[in-house]
Amino acid sequence: MVFGTTILGSNPSAPAKIMNIFLAVKKLFFPFYRSKNIKQIFTMLNSEEDKPTAMFVGGCVRKFLLNEKIGDIDIATTLTPEEVIKKFKNSNVIVKKTGIEHGTLTLILENQNFEITTLRKDISTDGRHAKVSFTDNWDEDSSRRDFSINAIYLSHSGKLFDPQSGVSDLKEKKIRFIGDPDKRIKEDYLRILRFIRFSIEYSNFNFDKDTLTAIKVNLNGITKLSKERIYNELNKILILKNFEEIHKNKDFLHIFKLVFPELKYLDRTKNFSIIRNFKVQILKIENILALLLVDGSNNHDYFSHKYNISNEIKDHLNFCGSNFKEVQKDNNYFKKNLKKNVFYHSKNKIKSLFFIYNMSKKNFKINELISTLSEIDKISIPKFPITGNYLIDNGIKNGKRIGQAIKEIQKKWAENDFNLNDYDLTKIIKKFK
Repeated sequence: MVFGTTILGSNPSAPAKIMNIFLAVKKLFFPFYRSKNIKQIFTMLNSEEDKPTAMFVGGCVRKFLLNEKIGDIDIATTLTPEEVIKKFKNSNVIVKKTGIEHGTLTLILENQNFEITTLRKDISTDGRHAKVSFTDNWDEDSSRRDFSINAIYLSHSGKLFDPQSGVSDLKEKKIRFIGDPDKRIKEDYLRILRFIRFSIEYSNFNFDKDTLTAIKVNLNGITKLSKERIYNELNKILILKNFEEIHKNKDFLHIFKLVFPELKYLDRTKNFSIIRNFKVQILKIENILALLLVDGSNNHDYFSHKYNISNEIKDHLNFCGSNFKEVQKDNNYFKKNLKKNVFYHSKNKIKSLFFIYNMSKKNFKINELISTLSEIDKISIPKFPITGNYLIDNGIKNGKRIGQAIKEIQKKWAENDFNLNDYDLTKIIKKFK
């Protein structure tokens, strides 16, 4: 069974249509499974041509069928982890034991990663972790997966194996649990968030009553999950190219707010589609999180602690949080004082701050956002004219006092529109001699 070159999608914009046509042609003549690296991997895995021991599964298959750009590549195999390791021994393929207790290895060939997992069947689950045993039965492996669209297998020659009728669901953009939704969710409560993510991604909120009931009944189960898993799934949801469509479904919106009560300002995302249409490069995860969290209180700080987020994101949220009140009080922050604030904080941070400020206003104006971000990009800060050697030559010998003097001179220089007169400079130097 071969899916062919059918383009799945609905009313894309003109650029999207062109991209779809390009990807369809590329798929027809240069399918991803014919790449040099993949051929080598599968040649080493499949020793018997009539009985393949490995097939693609998951996101790479979905994206291939939808003519989308393929990122991560997942492979399912009947081979045990030990057999996979043996296959690639003494080869140029690096094998990492990233999740060997669950049957998962990572193959690395020329800096390209392939996650390979042995076919499994569940023995028992507790909503967080599953005890599994390995199997060589593809149907058994498919039946333990979450959604039908994630249980489509593709051979290295382009043939599909679709035991859960995932292809027809993918055509309809339908997110359907395999078997009983309640049972599937109880096996891993993260599937509630994954269901929301895929429903938003494929813009399909037409799900049956039993599925919604199962989600609501099992919602407290999410508290059993590690904060890391929840946060990783949240990131995937927030960076969806149509995340704002969550507002189209009141049930999803309500569930999302119950799981993430700190994300108080989901209303601020309603204009994301306008920003995307104008191709403004501002919707990065750190800015989206700041937009949803920052209000001048310690809300963002509580979120950072709860999910133990990276120091980089934490610092970004702290900057936006500590400056948000100042922005609201200072009418000249992004006008008369803009250049000075860029000097103190950097262009990227000031752009992020303006994004939050602009999106939090009742009357959002895309032209205002575009023009101010453009103005920030055009700002050029002159080189600071005073060096430590200059201060030493003028009588300041103590290293600590040199640092203090430079800081004060910089402040005077910036506040005077990056000009410094001799009187002010002499006065500061005398102060620190």
